[in-house]
Amino acid sequence: MTSSSDTVASEKNLKTLTHAVYALQALGFLVAITWIVAVVINYVKVDETKGTWLESHFRWQIRTFWWGLLWGALGVITFVIVVGWLILVADAVWIIYRIVKGWLYLNDGKPIS
Repeated sequence: MTSSSDTVASEKNLKTLTHAVYALQALGFLVAITWIVAVVINYVKVDETKGTWLESHFRWQIRTFWWGLLWGALGVITFVIVVGWLILVADAVWIIYRIVKGWLYLNDGKPIS
């Protein structure tokens, strides 16, 4: 049986880890491999967030990765025509929005939907 102090400590550790994942996602614009590190962390730790307010952040981060990858790939495929450039710019703006929104909600201690 876990005590409430263990639960609080575990949630604090998960919150710190969630901050780190947002930082890795942001750093992904400079060093692409950090995107993969971030999503691996999400998948490894997602079970520990079940039933907590941090679970929504992990879902948010995972969806940001996969949808960002999908639109990024589509942008690269269509890069030779003008629409690819537009897709890549829109994708980057959307990813930045999701990182900023998620990080702000996390900082305020709120779940994200």
